Amino acid sequence: MKKKVILAYSGGLDTSFCAVYLSRELDLEVHTVLVDSGGFAADELAAIETRAYELGSVRHEVLDVTERFYRDCLRFLLFGNVLKNDTYPLSVSAERMFQALAIAEYARAHGADYIAHGSTGAGNDQVRFDVAFAVIAPHTEILTPIRDLKLSRPAEIEYLQNAGFPMSWEKAKYSINRGIWGTSVGGVETLTSRQPLPESAYPTPLTQHEPTQLTITFEQGEAVALDGETMAPVTLIQRLNERAGAYAIGRDTHVGDTILGIKGRVGFEAPAALLLIKAHHLLEKHTLSRWQLLNKEQIATWYGTLLHEAQYLDPVMRDFEAFLSSSQARVSGTVFVELRPYRFELLGIESRYDMMQSKAATYGETNEAWDARDAKGFIKIFGNQLKIHGSLDFSRSSR
Repeated sequence: MKKKVILAYSGGLDTSFCAVYLSRELDLEVHTVLVDSGGFAADELAAIETRAYELGSVRHEVLDVTERFYRDCLRFLLFGNVLKNDTYPLSVSAERMFQALAIAEYARAHGADYIAHGSTGAGNDQVRFDVAFAVIAPHTEILTPIRDLKLSRPAEIEYLQNAGFPMSWEKAKYSINRGIWGTSVGGVETLTSRQPLPESAYPTPLTQHEPTQLTITFEQGEAVALDGETMAPVTLIQRLNERAGAYAIGRDTHVGDTILGIKGRVGFEAPAALLLIKAHHLLEKHTLSRWQLLNKEQIATWYGTLLHEAQYLDPVMRDFEAFLSSSQARVSGTVFVELRPYRFELLGIESRYDMMQSKAATYGETNEAWDARDAKGFIKIFGNQLKIHGSLDFSRSSR
């Protein structure tokens, strides 16, 4: 009997090459598995399945991990207001980690001899896949034909055509990875340090021009209602992607450090992710203490960095998640937002935990909880260390 290989399959050129190569050159029984974390339409999934069988897959399956992706990852990115380099909501890097985990678990459960992916040797995804496979399915050998053979795209196309698959393998001008937390757009301009992506590069065009307002209701940090209509968080994210995407909101270009130590540049559109993170952060500013906010910021930065760099399975991530979850106890309320072409404005919030409701004082106006003597005494003691430090400035006193 042939040995079984589980191939992480997307339907693109690289994984299509892998399907044929693994079957014909290595004489393996190829099982293609696509992991959907919220980025595929039904017609796309059907077309990908058809192609998989045409390329020789003996079994093709789709694993829908969207709910798990939200529960075990996205809500913590929201709790932490995670934006890598203050820009990127980790749309693809977070998604890839969960795709890798699902493939590894599937391979282990089905007793696969091998597990394969189509990553090249020049990107972050190879690290995410290999790490997840090694931890979850440690006794299953990893095969990476594209990386090992150092294949160019023309070489892959030539191989497939010679193997009897004269399908259209033309490379699109831009590489697009669509997901529930955002869509990455790479190619041409993003390979430079100077040029911005043109309007035509973004998959979601601007169709709405008149301003409109909406409300997002949070309960303990999770978005639970849109315009007063209660819905599951995943549904809310999808609805918000549609509404804010029509205004071309959430577009930007991210420049960052890769796991490999080189710089990378990619465009993206993430309407729901950016809107939710900014709305959530505003609500936190009203409901959390200053020390919660400061410590959350540090922990969220580490959480996002380690997730991006394939360290999701490290136990420290569960520690960070416990802190982030605990911090959300009072992050409940409604945020008012206005949508306009290419941008949005946070208008304000309402929350039973809004600390601005305190009767102690109104900033810059009146104070009821202290008088002038209290203020003077506080300021005198508050400045003590600076006064002591200044009194020992010998260079100044010797002039």
